[in-house]
Amino acid sequence: MATTDPYRRDFDEQHADSLPADDCPECDGRLTTDGGETHCTECGLVVTACRVDRRGPRTFDEDDTDRERTGSPLTEARHDRGLSTEIGFTTDANGNRLSNKKRRQLARLRREHTRAKWQSKADRNLAHGCTEIARVVGALGLDRDDREQASKLFRSAQSEDLLRGRSIEAFAAAAVYAVCRCTDTTRTLGEVAAVAKCPQPKVTNAYDVLNTDLGLPAPPQRPREFIPALASAVDIPPATERHARELATAAWDAGESIGTHPAGFAAACLEVACRDHDESVSQQALAAEADVSTVTVRGHRDTIAAERDGWDQ
Repeated sequence: MATTDPYRRDFDEQHADSLPADDCPECDGRLTTDGGETHCTECGLVVTACRVDRRGPRTFDEDDTDRERTGSPLTEARHDRGLSTEIGFTTDANGNRLSNKKRRQLARLRREHTRAKWQSKADRNLAHGCTEIARVVGALGLDRDDREQASKLFRSAQSEDLLRGRSIEAFAAAAVYAVCRCTDTTRTLGEVAAVAKCPQPKVTNAYDVLNTDLGLPAPPQRPREFIPALASAVDIPPATERHARELATAAWDAGESIGTHPAGFAAACLEVACRDHDESVSQQALAAEADVSTVTVRGHRDTIAAERDGWDQ
């Protein structure tokens, strides 16, 4: 049996975006409502009785004189840029439970809608790639902007026919890593490959293809950028972390860290800084957090210890 909500669902304001009174309470001028704001045309008094702007969000260009209100803005994170339709399951818009006949009808509509949603195999692959990008971005704790950029990069790779014969999951993970390389987000290839649904060599190959064919503006990663995350993971005091950042900056200026694994060199800077400040931290813990071997950390540590006297700190 259908039920109704005993509470009112309407607003105190009128639905025509107007107030019951047309006169201004200050100067008896005429009130007008524009953009959800009611004001007087004579004295400019703003009346805040009608706060709800029911016409939805606005999107228009700066040079567009015919400004119209549309729906939600388009997004690159969906294969159809957010223009799809969702069909409900068991309840209607008011929360009332649907009958068995209506639910069977909606099930048939959902089936036909799913079949008609993909215009081609390319759309299906794009939807799968966008879904995989959303999962990787969520697992890495990245922002929505990173997801948008990675989805746009995946579209570019598909339009350039780079996905033919290659793994969609690998290109999705490679697109996320490429965005991390081109922005200030510090994520290593091992961290991205750890949450991807494919081996790391495939992700590396896909990233190389993206970097070569699309010409990504990926700057070299500096070890200084990885120090805060490593220091927080192994619980290093701020003074020691600051000293490690100074070592990393001096090594970069001297050219010692160029071409090395940035996270591994950052772990070595932290180890040297911990020794200078008498902090107890294991080399194995630093290597595990940096996703490198202890041999890598030990080699960079010896380089820092041998060359640090000649750096200008």
